[in-house]
Amino acid sequence: MAAKKQTKEETFHISGSQLLDTVKQLIKEGNVRRIIIKDKKGKTVVEFPMTIGVGLVLLAPMLAAVGAIAALLTDATITVIREE
Repeated sequence: MAAKKQTKEETFHISGSQLLDTVKQLIKEGNVRRIIIKDKKGKTVVEFPMTIGVGLVLLAPMLAAVGAIAALLTDATITVIREE
């Protein structure tokens, strides 16, 4: 029986202008399993599952969506679920 992988949750409070760069950096780190973006009231705006082996072709639409969301938000919270 395979052991269950442990996860860790982190939260970042950032400005909307930093949103896209922060998401790109998190994707590069590689151990991210889910990214949740919330508005300043704490309402979830979008949630992206990050599967193993996601290629650049699949990331492009997600990053375009994050860019559009960043244009609308002045403040955002990113919750990141990582695999340890």
